[in-house]
Amino acid sequence: MHKSDRADASAKRMRREPTYAEKRLWKALRQTDLHFRRQAPFGSYIVDSVCHQHRLIVELDGGIHNLPQVAARDAERDLWLTGRGYRVMRFLNEQAVSDTSGVVRMILARVRADTPTPNPSPQGGGEHAE
Repeated sequence: MHKSDRADASAKRMRREPTYAEKRLWKALRQTDLHFRRQAPFGSYIVDSVCHQHRLIVELDGGIHNLPQVAARDAERDLWLTGRGYRVMRFLNEQAVSDTSGVVRMILARVRADTPTPNPSPQGGGEHAE
């Protein structure tokens, strides 16, 4: 996927200077068996956390995201990201700080819900026609 030099430089800066909520969630995500990248350039955007294996993006939103013009940009961005086959989960910064384990449980539940069961049971109870 093409990424812009500007987004790449901004992502590096943002990785060096994470918010408190991002630090908390990142520490918790590293305790899981999922491989997330943080502050990853994605086209002209930068996503807070992405798990490419499960095509999942996790965004943490502060109060500014309640403003109509920011919410509209978020919707446009989410549409662009989902158009490339990724799912976007959004959480408030406050939620990531006050209930970090709950946020991680929701992320894990989403991954599990979208992961097919290996070797599913055959339909019909396994009877064989002779």
